[in-house]
Amino acid sequence: MTVSIDSSAHEFPASHVRTRADAEAYVASVCFKHGPPRLLGVELEWTVHHADDLRRPLDPEALIEALGSHAPRSLAAYSPHDPLPCGSTLTVEPGGQVEVSSSPAESLRTLFAAVAADAAYVGRLFTAAGFVLGEQGIDPWRRPRRVLRTSRYAAMESAFDRIGIDGRLMMCSTAGIQVCLDAGEPHRVASRWAALHALGPVMMATFANSPTLFGADTGWASSRSRSVLRTDPPRTRPGPITVDPAASWAKRILDTGLVCLRSEGEDWTVPSGFSFAEWISGGLPRPPTDDDLDYHMSTVFPPVRPRGYLEVRYLDAQPGQDWMLPAAALIALFRSETTVDAVLELASPAAGRWVHAARHGLFDPQLARAAKTVFDLACRCLEHPDSPPGLAERLAAFVEHRLSRAESHIR
Repeated sequence: MTVSIDSSAHEFPASHVRTRADAEAYVASVCFKHGPPRLLGVELEWTVHHADDLRRPLDPEALIEALGSHAPRSLAAYSPHDPLPCGSTLTVEPGGQVEVSSSPAESLRTLFAAVAADAAYVGRLFTAAGFVLGEQGIDPWRRPRRVLRTSRYAAMESAFDRIGIDGRLMMCSTAGIQVCLDAGEPHRVASRWAALHALGPVMMATFANSPTLFGADTGWASSRSRSVLRTDPPRTRPGPITVDPAASWAKRILDTGLVCLRSEGEDWTVPSGFSFAEWISGGLPRPPTDDDLDYHMSTVFPPVRPRGYLEVRYLDAQPGQDWMLPAAALIALFRSETTVDAVLELASPAAGRWVHAARHGLFDPQLARAAKTVFDLACRCLEHPDSPPGLAERLAAFVEHRLSRAESHIR
């Protein structure tokens, strides 16, 4: 879901962040915006491969040529970066993965029609240029290799390499589905936050779609989720469930280490473990600004990230148009506050089973039991005038197939 920014904002000096209390108040106010749930958004990612050899490293110049006027400036500095025909924005991730981000919409039908059309358009661009889009949540064959040569990603790569290979995998090899939902009215934010987190392992397990890495079975249903959770746990772990998610999130942001520090030069690396709170306390030559804090927030990516709305990030990419199934289920389950409460109750027995979901998928009996009840509810909620025809039936068939396969394995 795109966020509009005042085009004249650069004309005004950024305010210095002088105290931790001021910074926490700022984070809480910009990350959790209140109001009746109304707007929806979807972001789709794919790995990109040469059609004649899926294992061949991506050629950036060929990628630029394929995207034409839609290429982002992080890849082609002088590109006009035109929107896609139905209004979505196209971006490129560090390893050359392509992402289509919808404009906000109020209608599920309208949203899915626009995203499906823009995704099909991007598919045609790549086919014409000799590329194919991946159908899994992680590149099954290639080693992670950064295509975007920006100071931000060079610094992030340096920071994550201190921990292991998972940071490079997360940046360069993974592809997911993100669903954007409004945070809701003030008295409902905590319940919606808790429900999205309780539901996370169930959704992750049901739509796990990345079992292969470097040409071999990893033993994990979602190798994508494994790599994200291992990248930098303070930055990628699920958020705490509290009565005041905004305050808890603000504290987390301030205590999370900087992963890059913008400067006039090309080197944006920063000492390991140096937090934003330490920057406020005078740990660097210049004091931080609100703009620095905004930038720092963009480098923290847990399974559910508040950005004024709630960005759900725990889903693997799916083949073809199957992205509609998890996206529709999430949207349908969060249409009504009564349903949100039901989701929290049904999913709670499986809450916190993030690693179990990533490793075992629905082969975990507790997750399978929760999935059956949650998706029965989702299918009923999709019997709605604003739902695309046949989507509830498609979701029911998909989940039944996954549950049957898991049940056979458990036996």
